[in-house]
Amino acid sequence: MNSAILPLFVAVPLLFAGGTALLRGPLVQRTALLLASFLTLAGGVALLVFHQNTPALAHSIGSYLPGVGIVFVSDSLSSLLLVVVAFLTMVSGIFLMLTGEDRYRFVIPLILMLSTGVNGALLTGDLFNMFVWVEVMLLPSYALVAVTGSWRRLGIGRMFVIVNIITSTILVMGVGLLYGAYGSVNLAALAGTGSNPQVSLATSLILFALLVKGGVVPVHGWLPRAYPATSAGIMSLFAGIHTKIGIYAAYRVYTTIFDGPAPWLPVLTVVVIVTIIVGSFSTFGESRIRGALAFQMVAGVGQILIGLVVLTEFSLAAGLFYMVHHMITMAGLVLASGAIENTYGSGRFDRLSGLMRRDPWTAAIFAFGLASLVGLPPTSGIWGKIGLMGAAAQGPSPESWWLIGSVALASVVSLMALQRLWREAFWGAPMKQYLPDDPTTTSRGVLTPIADDARVSWRLQWPAFMLIGISVLLFIVIGWVWPLFESAAHGLIDVSAYVKAVLG
Repeated sequence: MNSAILPLFVAVPLLFAGGTALLRGPLVQRTALLLASFLTLAGGVALLVFHQNTPALAHSIGSYLPGVGIVFVSDSLSSLLLVVVAFLTMVSGIFLMLTGEDRYRFVIPLILMLSTGVNGALLTGDLFNMFVWVEVMLLPSYALVAVTGSWRRLGIGRMFVIVNIITSTILVMGVGLLYGAYGSVNLAALAGTGSNPQVSLATSLILFALLVKGGVVPVHGWLPRAYPATSAGIMSLFAGIHTKIGIYAAYRVYTTIFDGPAPWLPVLTVVVIVTIIVGSFSTFGESRIRGALAFQMVAGVGQILIGLVVLTEFSLAAGLFYMVHHMITMAGLVLASGAIENTYGSGRFDRLSGLMRRDPWTAAIFAFGLASLVGLPPTSGIWGKIGLMGAAAQGPSPESWWLIGSVALASVVSLMALQRLWREAFWGAPMKQYLPDDPTTTSRGVLTPIADDARVSWRLQWPAFMLIGISVLLFIVIGWVWPLFESAAHGLIDVSAYVKAVLG
């Protein structure tokens, strides 16, 4: 395969973003989003197949000296995430089209620009360019948070901007310190340099910024406030993609620069355990479906990071599998909640009741999604939980017991908290009133006696059905897909192929 294909993953959505910003016809915009996502998906699949025989592929733009230039690198991990991200972008985009939210000005160009940044972050082999691509991803995100122009969303968007600007400043400071300490920010050139105290310090700043963007405790407060304040379609993009890019970058940077555990690994271990527990317990305090799911995102981030804490090939594979599982499951649940909100005008527990009898298919989708989050069969969640606890058991004692205990406790607590969600929204007496759409505005109307035909339509259910169905499918075909995660983990443990592809 020609390495020149790699910059196209950035160029294609960027060109489509520019084109749709000028040509704002709905048909043109929708076609552009679906086509760009499909091309990324197809290219990712091609790379994934290619990497079964060739561990890494690199392409440098403007490289006059080894290690100098804008480097794009693909391996099993980046190609796998390209596939997942492209698919989630396509499904979330379709949901936005079904709800009509794509009619808001520049929504589709902004999503395409976000895709440009995400693809660039997944493929970059340079830490400064990683900062650049993360910012390219964040800039349209600021606008997407406040896309409807409501005062609440504008206020949340301001908080989202401030947190990420501060975090980005820390990130670029770390990159600058790293360049000053070693004279390069090329990841391949930095491989195995973590024993240098100055490199270790600079890398710790970079990882801190990436983990803040991922939503770890105690710097997680922005996530459960910002994400539920957006629409369900936008939140599904963020839940499935946004935070996971920070976690992916942390995986890539940590395993490349450090040959083994970092000096501050005990601190990371404590952060991971606290994130898992706080995220699961905080779910109890929410009164909205998407608010509860946002705190489950926080808990999920902590569980994904167990792979880095243990730092074995199996733990990395388990962490990566849990990340993909969490991306798909969380996006599906958010879209299911969006279908409910679009129909009944609210996602609050006190406004919803008896959905299991009124909308049995929606209830079934939600039940399987919640089971996947908790780790119950027949969903991908059970393999994710088993993998994480098995990986934690490989760590040194007593840290391994703390990690296993936190995962088990989080599963039980999440089950109890999500049972409350189920009891309030899906069980109970039939609803008497709801908030229908106001046909004259973009807002909801007044409380109205609920009509017999007020039910979640199948056209709004099928995106969530598709994603939760994939979670069930992963439960069935785990033996076939697990080698993909083993291959991705092996590339993180043994970076020699990555280094050779970049530096020659």
